[in-house]
Amino acid sequence: MNTIDLTPLYRNSVGFDRLASLIDNALTTETKASTYPPYNIQVISDNNYTISLAVAGFSQNELDIKVEKGVLSVSGHKNNIQEERKFLHQGIPNKTFERKFNLADYVEVTGADLSNGLLNINLVKEIPDTMKPKKISINQTDNTLEHHKEEKVVNDKNKDKAA
Repeated sequence: MNTIDLTPLYRNSVGFDRLASLIDNALTTETKASTYPPYNIQVISDNNYTISLAVAGFSQNELDIKVEKGVLSVSGHKNNIQEERKFLHQGIPNKTFERKFNLADYVEVTGADLSNGLLNINLVKEIPDTMKPKKISINQTDNTLEHHKEEKVVNDKNKDKAA
């Protein structure tokens, strides 16, 4: 497997360790990643997003949503209490799954709802005021160079005359 050297990127950047781990994780993830359940990620507005997962056949108590260390995990566990069924064709998978999404800094999950076989998870990016861009004023004084040296020369000449 080929690796990518990101060293030149870090020469001019500080604090992008999380980005490096995300890139490394993406490059080392198996290419046979699960496609179940299918999902959409939708941009609602500048700072609002929705992740929609197709979870047909799952009830609310069979789904679990967690956020830990910037990773959103959605899992579904089918209860095996159902009676044995005989299918001529089974195109709707009812299998256990776990899907993970890496969240950017300051992205928070604000809620989730299950409707018509879709699990919609609402996210919002709230940048704290301390992290928002701010303008720094440059202070300038009118007389940055003062001519005290000339006064000292005049004072030294007055001392010579007095002696």
